[in-house]
Amino acid sequence: MSAGIVHAAVLGSPVTHSLSPVLHMAGYRELGLTSWTYEAIECNERDLAGFLNSVGPDWVGLSLTMPLKRAVLPLLDETEQLATDVGAANTVLLRHGKRLGYNTDVPGMVTALRQAGVDSGRNALILGSGATACSALAALRELGGVDVAVAVRSRPRAESLLAVAARLGLGVRLVDLDADAGLVDAGGPADPARPGQAAWGLLISTIPAAAAESVARQIDDGAVRAEAVFDVGYDPWPTPLAQAAQTVGQVVISGFDLLVYQAVGQFELMIGQAAPVAAMRAAGLAELDRRRNIR
Repeated sequence: MSAGIVHAAVLGSPVTHSLSPVLHMAGYRELGLTSWTYEAIECNERDLAGFLNSVGPDWVGLSLTMPLKRAVLPLLDETEQLATDVGAANTVLLRHGKRLGYNTDVPGMVTALRQAGVDSGRNALILGSGATACSALAALRELGGVDVAVAVRSRPRAESLLAVAARLGLGVRLVDLDADAGLVDAGGPADPARPGQAAWGLLISTIPAAAAESVARQIDDGAVRAEAVFDVGYDPWPTPLAQAAQTVGQVVISGFDLLVYQAVGQFELMIGQAAPVAAMRAAGLAELDRRRNIR
C-alpha cells in the first residue's frame, strides 16, 4: 500500500454491485480528502477473520454488507449497545489496534422514514426476519413502536429476530407470508371505510423484490393497505411493491434513502466530520442512472 494513503472499504459477498464506493468517494472529493480511498472487496464469512488480521495502521474503517453483519460480532474488541441489541454491525472502525463495531443501518432507517414524513413506529408490519428486519425493529422502537407484526415464510428461522425483539423490549407477532398467497392472517387494525381490509400505518419490506410480489398484488387488489411503504430494495426501481403502493397513492420510501443515510453515518464515524449528504446522494443517483443505461 502506498505511503500516506488512508484506506477504507466495503466487504461482502457478492459486493461488486455495491454503491458504497461511489458514495464514500464522492464525500472524500467534496471535502478535499485526496489521500483517502475506498474500495469494494469480495469477502465471505470464512475469510473475514483473516482479512481483519491482515489490515495495517493505514486502514481506518470498513463497511459490511451481507453476509458479514452478524459474522463480525465475535471478531470485534468493542461493540456499541445498538449493534449488540440488533445482533448486527455494518461498520467497523479500526482505531489504535482495536476493532470497534457500530450499526448505522438503524439511524439511517430512522432518518429515511422521518425525511419522508413518517414519525411513528406504531401499527407497523415488517416483511422478513433477517438482519435488515432486525434493524427495522430497532428503528420502529426509536419511532415509538411497541408491538410489531412480522411476516415470515419460516417461523423457526425467525428465532434470531425474536431474540432481538426481546433485547429491544418490543412485542412481536409472527404472521405467515405465503409464497403464493402473500400475507395470510396478517391482521392489522380494520379499516372502517373498507370492511375486510387491514390498514397498516407502515409496511417495511426487507425481502427481495420477487418475494414481495404477492404482497404487491394484494395492494393492487385492495386487500392490504398502508399509509407508507418502505422497500429496502433500490435497483431496479421501482420494485413491484413500490409500484403498487405508488399507484394507490401511498407514501413510498426507497432503499436508496437507507443506503445514503447509513453511508452518511459510516462516513462521519470514519472521518470525524459532517458528511456532504447532497454530494453523496447525487453521486449515487448518477451511478444508478449509468447502470440503467448500460443494461
